[in-house]
Amino acid sequence: MRDRFVSFDDLWDRVSRVLSDEPGEWSGAGRLYLIRDLRGKVRLSVSEEAETNDACRAALRRLARRLRETLGPHGYPADEGVLFVDPALLDDLDDEAREIRTGVYWAERLVTGSDWWTVTAPRRPPGTDRYTLYSVKGGVGRSTTAAVLAWHLARNGESVLVVDLDLESPGLSSAMLDPAARPEFGVTDWFVEDLVGQGDHVSEGMVAAPSWAHDLDGEVRVVPAHGHEPGEYLAKLGRVYMDTAAATWTGRLERLLRRLEERYQPSIVLLESRSGLHDIAAATVTDLGAHVLLFAVDAEGHWTDYGMLFRHWQIHGLAPRIRERLSLVSALTPETDTEPYLRRFQEQAWELFREHLYDDLDPSDGSPEGFSFDLHEEGAPHDPIAIHWTRGLAAGVSLRNFERTTVEQAYHQFLPRFNEIVADGRDAGIP
Repeated sequence: MRDRFVSFDDLWDRVSRVLSDEPGEWSGAGRLYLIRDLRGKVRLSVSEEAETNDACRAALRRLARRLRETLGPHGYPADEGVLFVDPALLDDLDDEAREIRTGVYWAERLVTGSDWWTVTAPRRPPGTDRYTLYSVKGGVGRSTTAAVLAWHLARNGESVLVVDLDLESPGLSSAMLDPAARPEFGVTDWFVEDLVGQGDHVSEGMVAAPSWAHDLDGEVRVVPAHGHEPGEYLAKLGRVYMDTAAATWTGRLERLLRRLEERYQPSIVLLESRSGLHDIAAATVTDLGAHVLLFAVDAEGHWTDYGMLFRHWQIHGLAPRIRERLSLVSALTPETDTEPYLRRFQEQAWELFREHLYDDLDPSDGSPEGFSFDLHEEGAPHDPIAIHWTRGLAAGVSLRNFERTTVEQAYHQFLPRFNEIVADGRDAGIP
């Protein structure tokens, strides 16, 4: 029995070997989808039109039999291994499937409607840049940084829209907005009301401006997780991530952002993401075309989790689509022994990027091809942007009443580097 054990982690390599050995005699069936379902079992799906083609049907049965033999319990018996379905159902898979061989696509069926399997190109309106603040662990200062960034950018004349998408742990709006200034609705309200066709009504009342931004050269607007009265927040939260017949949850989120961007015309959108490796966090990292600030501290748990994520992108060919949009942030950089800390941090980060995201080439050979950086190269994705721990921040600085000296102490390295990221993105025409 032990010889028949095939782990979930073995499936991708085994499927790849089966496909490389097959001559592709099913090509007359049109697009072929390999779908890994909620139980982790792999099955073939093709258009029902192929069922009438005897040669294609026989080739598909042989492929299903090979998959069963190779995948063991993670495959279906040959007589159950092929589904002939309405072509419209296959069309619905296109946004979440990726081509792994000419005419052959891989799709994941997950509990939630978003995942780490796709990386989409920017779809933002012209003149709007999106930035996601993400971390694999909580408690690293993302909310504080979102507020500081909004303040800093508005001082420089930018129009900033801040969206709290950390719905399981909301708090950004309470930190940035006076209680009386909080809007009637928030992100959770929009998602549940959109299910019954009332999203447009909610979007008219889910944005507010903090009082401290009124005298700045630019503008700051905040979209909270919930309105001034949370109401039945837990009941709403349980319905937020639903797909509909018309769109996945990720597609619905994109639609909400586009509506807000078209109405308020921000030059920069800051998205505070949910932390962790859950599928819900994937949307803000991979599917919204945003430049991603990866918050971390020099701790084994952070490097392990980022390693799992980077390895996933590497294995499934997604690294080239996402790596140019990543910047690593050294959050909570200590006050003492700062230089040795940042040196260790940079070395750990470089090892992860070099192993999983950078191309395997010599960055000093002057070749224009490839994506690779030296350990000490300034501005590289692995080069840490430091946010310094200060006693003022640790004591809970009020984000509604900025202490400029505290912010300057903590963010004196971070803010200039962020300015460079914005400028480089705009020069390149990407966020």
